[in-house]
Amino acid sequence: MTAIDPSLNRRGRTGFWAATGIVAEREIMTRLRSKSFVISTAIMLALILAGVIFSSIGPELFDSESRVATVSSLTATVEALDGVVVDTLSGADAVRQAVQDGTVDAGVLPGEGPSGLLVVGDREAPSALIQLLSITPEVQLLDPNAPDPMLTYFIGIAFGIVFFSSAITFGQTIAQSVVEEKQSRIVEIMLAAVPARAILAGKVVGNSVLAFGQIVLIAAVVLLGGAITGSQLLLDGLGMPITWFVVLFTIGFVMLAALYAAAAALVSRAEDLGTATSPLMMLIMIPYVLVIVFNNNPLALQIMSYVPFSAPVAVPMRVYLQTQAWWEPLLSLAILVASTVLIIGFAARVYERSLLKTGAMVKWKDALKA
Repeated sequence: MTAIDPSLNRRGRTGFWAATGIVAEREIMTRLRSKSFVISTAIMLALILAGVIFSSIGPELFDSESRVATVSSLTATVEALDGVVVDTLSGADAVRQAVQDGTVDAGVLPGEGPSGLLVVGDREAPSALIQLLSITPEVQLLDPNAPDPMLTYFIGIAFGIVFFSSAITFGQTIAQSVVEEKQSRIVEIMLAAVPARAILAGKVVGNSVLAFGQIVLIAAVVLLGGAITGSQLLLDGLGMPITWFVVLFTIGFVMLAALYAAAAALVSRAEDLGTATSPLMMLIMIPYVLVIVFNNNPLALQIMSYVPFSAPVAVPMRVYLQTQAWWEPLLSLAILVASTVLIIGFAARVYERSLLKTGAMVKWKDALKA
């Protein structure tokens, strides 16, 4: 059962801002005193740091040289290949025997085909060696600074996962807190001392501070990993996108937090919480899926950047891809702020009019009419 701050149990009603601060402080301290929250956050940051470092140095750790046998007439040709250690043997039979014995990974002999080379393998064709010996045509890139599509895909996944996990974690925390207070009737005691909107504001502010802090820590760990590995992508290419993500996520989370609190106020039992919050789950899932599917689609990202629920992931991707005008992120931010203000007003009405209703789940439209 959630503890009540003693300052709430005095005669008269506490002012709005004072009550908001008290509730927000209680929400923050309750989470910070939770060992599971602190430990899970520390593990998550450690895994992120390890992932960033491994992504930079991992390929070097697993990059091993291939041992290739050949004859003296082809030694110079094979030695010119990257990542190959050459063993020069006396003849073709010796090369084949070395491959069969496993002394070398593959062999290269004179051949009768167009290339003039014969690659010898044991049980499978040495594809890496074949690729090295293949003739590669000259390539001209019209946009050499264009982002790597595979890298863009993984960056989209990263933004989507951080947005999804943080919004779900802290949104569910707010919802469970509201239902617990309502189910245990503590909220009736609280309402005798403070306005309902102050309780809502305190919950939103407290959990938004926690979510913001966690996002800042994640951003700091990513940049720290970039500094350790010397990755210019993380230090330069992702610096501004991460900054926009932190700003937009913080505002967007305030909007989602208010909706989670309002949805939880519609029910009286924890068992009904999943039904009440499922529409909000969809609002969080959709941007997560879209940013992965359309991570390199300029038109789709442009549309998503003007939708409040998807702007926190779409705008950073556009900033990274450099497909936006300088004013577009500012316009997305303005739309998100205006939408957040309107939705907070809507959520406050629902929360205020549903908090004392018990029994069956209250419908959204019924809460607004109450």
